[in-house]
Amino acid sequence: MHAMTPKTTSGAAAAGAPLDAYAQHPDYKKRHMRFPTSAFLRRAAPKHIPFFSFEYGDTGAGADVGIRDNWAAFDNIKFVPKYGLVATIPPVEVELFGRRYSAPIGVAPMGGPSIVWPGADLAMARAAQQARVPYTLGMVGGATIEEAARVAPDVFWFQAYRCAQNDHELGFKVIKRAQDAGAHVLALTVDVPFRTTRSRESYAGLGGEFKPTPRMIGEMLARPRWLLGLLRNGYPRFATIRSYVGKPNPSTNETIRFARQQMGGAFTWDEIARYRDKWKGPMALKGILHPGDAEKAVALGVDGIWVSNHGGRQIEALAPSIDCLPAIVAAVGKKATILLDSGIRSGQDVMRALALGADAAFAGKSFLWSVGAMGDDGPSHLIDLYIEELRASLGQVGAKSPADARNMEFSHPGAWQF
Repeated sequence: MHAMTPKTTSGAAAAGAPLDAYAQHPDYKKRHMRFPTSAFLRRAAPKHIPFFSFEYGDTGAGADVGIRDNWAAFDNIKFVPKYGLVATIPPVEVELFGRRYSAPIGVAPMGGPSIVWPGADLAMARAAQQARVPYTLGMVGGATIEEAARVAPDVFWFQAYRCAQNDHELGFKVIKRAQDAGAHVLALTVDVPFRTTRSRESYAGLGGEFKPTPRMIGEMLARPRWLLGLLRNGYPRFATIRSYVGKPNPSTNETIRFARQQMGGAFTWDEIARYRDKWKGPMALKGILHPGDAEKAVALGVDGIWVSNHGGRQIEALAPSIDCLPAIVAAVGKKATILLDSGIRSGQDVMRALALGADAAFAGKSFLWSVGAMGDDGPSHLIDLYIEELRASLGQVGAKSPADARNMEFSHPGAWQF
């Protein structure tokens, strides 16, 4: 049942730590003037990358209704501040799965970010390592597990899809590589049982395999900076999967075909239990919206519940993840670390997620906007924006820390009850 009655919580807050400098880059102020929020990055990205690249990174399923619903759900969460409680802007360090990070903000796993910007995976990994926030490499990303681990050794997480052929032979091999490389957290994605239609992506010429049409080639030639990155980094590829294709130096499309043969379906609970047994470290289940599923996962020994509707990229009809979050927190919040993605665009959105009980929030699409607008420098700038916005937002409402956001007065009219 969809609950339309606003939810309100209350509590006290106290003074926090002073704001410090986040960036030493000589163009820091210039960049903040040009791109003061992620919305400005989104606006600029199409001017610097091919049309098909922007459409791939920006689109969702169908007519993008799910993306707009995610954003609207965040926008509907409102706070009433308590003044005089915080004298200085608060610190935002957080502990996740026993490790300290500089902020409750992370880079979500993405499929094929190098289509948006060649080399995007490692640019995001470097930025996360420098800022000391979690970076999650996707199983179908454009960097190998070992490359990401070298670039981001202190903040490296790994995401895996279901590869059930030959009794999960490929899946188990891949997570062992991630374990050996030092990935701190394994996230199993459960919300992609089938690939669905992304109309803007299809219209732009990306119907599955990467086969540039004359129109796409013209778009590349019109974006020389992107083209230079392509020449330097090569065609977009599923880098981690490439070594399992069974032939030396497989092409991008051969790798894509192999990956699609291997992947498919949602993990069963028995399969999740097997991965839990094999992975020696924290494990999260990504794509959970129902508290009953969260309870089953925790009962199997899963350490983290990653609340997500896949950013609106699979089906438009799903509830926004932020609206499902409170019920999941009520069900398992004391037994598991709660993560959230789908709709994060700002530090204010991160604060909203924290207030509703998440331990950290992850962004994906906005990082693609950042590389589209700024290339390799984009992810660092975006992380700076998120941290600054979060600290200022917490101080503005009277919260002394990320955890204290839960004690503030807020309304959430879209919250689901189950």
